[in-house]
Amino acid sequence: MNIAVYPGSFDPLHIGHKAILEYLTGDGKFDEVYLIVSPQNPFKDPSKALNARKRYEAACEAVARFPELSVKVDDIELGMDPPNYTIRTLDALKAREPDNTFTLVIGADNLGDLPRWKCSRRIFTDYDIIVYPRRGYDSQELLDKLHEHCRRHHIRCNVTLINAPLVDMSSTEIRRDLLKGRDVSSVLM
Repeated sequence: MNIAVYPGSFDPLHIGHKAILEYLTGDGKFDEVYLIVSPQNPFKDPSKALNARKRYEAACEAVARFPELSVKVDDIELGMDPPNYTIRTLDALKAREPDNTFTLVIGADNLGDLPRWKCSRRIFTDYDIIVYPRRGYDSQELLDKLHEHCRRHHIRCNVTLINAPLVDMSSTEIRRDLLKGRDVSSVLM
């Protein structure tokens, strides 16, 4: 099976995430999407790990409301020792399911930093990567720079942009609104 691996904090899942999941499951390219709730992104605040199980359970509840999507919320990273590097997750998935093909799904906001990720050369070599648009990021310019980096370092670079919808929404904004006591129910997944 062709599996899209969509990792993130998902704190909380919102309509932007849902639009990406619909895109990934709707065109038939992927048999299923594994939504990987990451306990702790190595580039983000370490306190995020404290609510990982809660975020995982909330993601399970949100995804269950949309059975038409071929999405599995996977807790693989919750059982792994930190730090939660993407290469370790991808390798663990491949070891667990050797007959499946895994494609990493990231936002354009991660594209510029991708060469700095742990074992990025292996990520590029062993896995395909697709990138969805994010507000404030020139996806094509970032991709061109990444391809140039890969050419200079003789790295296979199967990274492509997808034409997923751009939903002007972020989990950070939702958390800020919640702190202000605003109703965010209309933007949650």
